[in-house]
Amino acid sequence: MIFYNTLTKRKETFEPIQKGKVGMYACGPTVYDYIHIGNLRAYVFSDTVRRALEHEGYEVRLIRNITDVGHMTDDDIAQGDTGEDKMEKKARAEHKSPAEIAAFYEDYFHGAETDMNLLPAHFYPRATAHVAHMIRMIETLIESGHAYEKNGNVFFDVTSFAEYGRLSGNTLEQLKVGARLEEHPDKRNPWDFALWLKAPKEHTMHWPSPWGEGYPGWHIECSAMSLEYLGDSFDIHTGGEDNIFPHHEAEIAQSECATGKPFVRYWLHNRHLLVDGEKMSKSKGNFYTLEDIVEKGYSPTDLRMLFLSAHYRSQMNFTWDGLAQAKKNRETLASLADRLEDAGASTGPDIAAEPREKFLAAMEDDLNTPLALSILLEFSTAANTALDRKDAFDARSAIAFLKEAFGLFGLKREKESAPPEVRKLAALRESARLDKDFTAADELRDRILAAGWTVEDTAQGPKLKKK
Repeated sequence: MIFYNTLTKRKETFEPIQKGKVGMYACGPTVYDYIHIGNLRAYVFSDTVRRALEHEGYEVRLIRNITDVGHMTDDDIAQGDTGEDKMEKKARAEHKSPAEIAAFYEDYFHGAETDMNLLPAHFYPRATAHVAHMIRMIETLIESGHAYEKNGNVFFDVTSFAEYGRLSGNTLEQLKVGARLEEHPDKRNPWDFALWLKAPKEHTMHWPSPWGEGYPGWHIECSAMSLEYLGDSFDIHTGGEDNIFPHHEAEIAQSECATGKPFVRYWLHNRHLLVDGEKMSKSKGNFYTLEDIVEKGYSPTDLRMLFLSAHYRSQMNFTWDGLAQAKKNRETLASLADRLEDAGASTGPDIAAEPREKFLAAMEDDLNTPLALSILLEFSTAANTALDRKDAFDARSAIAFLKEAFGLFGLKREKESAPPEVRKLAALRESARLDKDFTAADELRDRILAAGWTVEDTAQGPKLKKK
């Protein structure tokens, strides 16, 4: 496997710390709202990384966190530790407790995981359940001189970590001259970031600490949880490109200063998702959730197929036309699988051998899913042609390749069942056809078409397919 490592800015051959095993941390949701299709692209990306590694024979241990405290509304401003806690804000708006908000949106997230056919993580640590771990880590950073406390707030001293900026390129020198930096009276330097914040009296979520009642900063949460479940050093950390700075940059600094060891070997990031060429925004009316996709007549698998049509390191532009093509591609492959299974066992040349080799090579080269998909569709054309001509070929090998590709891509074999009235029309048509009443058979076929279905005559009987 070859991955592009954001840390080194180059493609590298993947070599795990422990032979045959992979420790992997994927940034999970902040459970204050419905996740959107941009979030889903990031989750499908991390799932594809895992599937590719497992296909190569690695034993993957995946951690996907649940952020239920500490993620601030102004996370787009420099160090992301100003503004209001997103959980608190949502709880107040809906007249519920933060715990109720978290439970509802976490359940929603897990439902979306299932719909998108994401393999479940081995653990889903919640930030609120690991505050003690965060406090211990902050104490270590203060004792070693990398963090300081003032008025109940604790900040990481960025000047104490010489490697700061290696991941994002936002070095201390650049931050001093160009970045938007929030002012805080308790910071020594405006570029320092919060590890612990003193809770205002009206703040619902707070915990006792050596520095008074407060709550953790967003960055320290992922460090504490990843180290707890994967150890001081682990193999892969994934996330969207918006997490590179400040979140992942901060994770590296505080983790390596706390442990004295390298934190993560491979940092993998997917690019942003645009909608019709623009940034997704509720105010622009181009903010879509999975429910919006389904409401338009598409399946979660169609959306997953669309994500696979673009490389994860390329900025993807979502359009409804693009989704329609993804659905067509998914149906093409599913139809081929049906035809191959109907054909049964047959012998002859292995027409899948070369496409399979090319497909796997594309996946091993930094998950080149668009190339792999094009190879798969070319194979589909060739296999359908061979079936039409009744050429002899190794159908079992072809079916095995499709199943392997579907597994790597995480695609479900979705079969829509025809409603009872359509199945009845198909049965009547088959009876008319066997009686050689072709006029009646044609009329029944037209009624089936009008109902939105096609009927295909096979050796095993009529097959109904959605138009």
